[in-house]
Amino acid sequence: MIITLNEAENLADCLESVKWCNEIILLDSGSKDKTIEIAERFGAKIFKKELTGFGDQKRYAVSLASNDWVLSIDADEIASKKLNKSIIKIFQESENLPAGFQIKRRLCFLGREFGYGRESDEFLLRLFNKKFGNFNSAKVHESVELKGETEKLQGILIHNSYKTLHQYFQKFNDYTTRAANELFEKGKKGRVVLTYFLFPFYFIKNYILNGNFLNGKEGIIWAFFSSCYPIVKYSKLWKLNRDKNRSNQG
Repeated sequence: MIITLNEAENLADCLESVKWCNEIILLDSGSKDKTIEIAERFGAKIFKKELTGFGDQKRYAVSLASNDWVLSIDADEIASKKLNKSIIKIFQESENLPAGFQIKRRLCFLGREFGYGRESDEFLLRLFNKKFGNFNSAKVHESVELKGETEKLQGILIHNSYKTLHQYFQKFNDYTTRAANELFEKGKKGRVVLTYFLFPFYFIKNYILNGNFLNGKEGIIWAFFSSCYPIVKYSKLWKLNRDKNRSNQG
């Protein structure tokens, strides 16, 4: 299962890595590039729905799957051969399966595959039985909520999302906007001044504590930009609240 919006640059590599699946559900939210053409080439079942949030989009995509078991993969991710073999093996040899499986994801940033850091050592619940759960409705940073036990799989997902800085900041802007809107809808206030003062602590955490100093020059760039994320997010939230207050006063 995969959701897309103008993912022609990444999609072929992603779908090639999971072409062994007996069904590929692709939910598109209005691509203007060759995303649909590429999906058709791989025999994907294509559906369309406006994107209101990543969580809701993925929830709907899961509901379209014919099978109970769903592998959720993003268009900028590639399943390793070892991961594919381990998935196929568990369904061939196991009878009593848990409700889901966690998969390790490794970050690839500006062409460098990070061997260290939190972003290359995180396990995500991506293979699951939809009878026991689904994605939550978070607009960004969505995750699967499952009732039942989970196990970890061998192999990795390579997260090749940021090939250029232009691409990085396109997603950075989109994600911070969606995150700010989600907080605004929940009635949260922008703690923008405090966040600015906390920048050194964010950077120390991202660069030193999370181990990105071991990822070379790309590691320091990633740590710096990651430390800017909460500042931009809360600045956008502050702007939303300020505009609302001015509108109420007017």
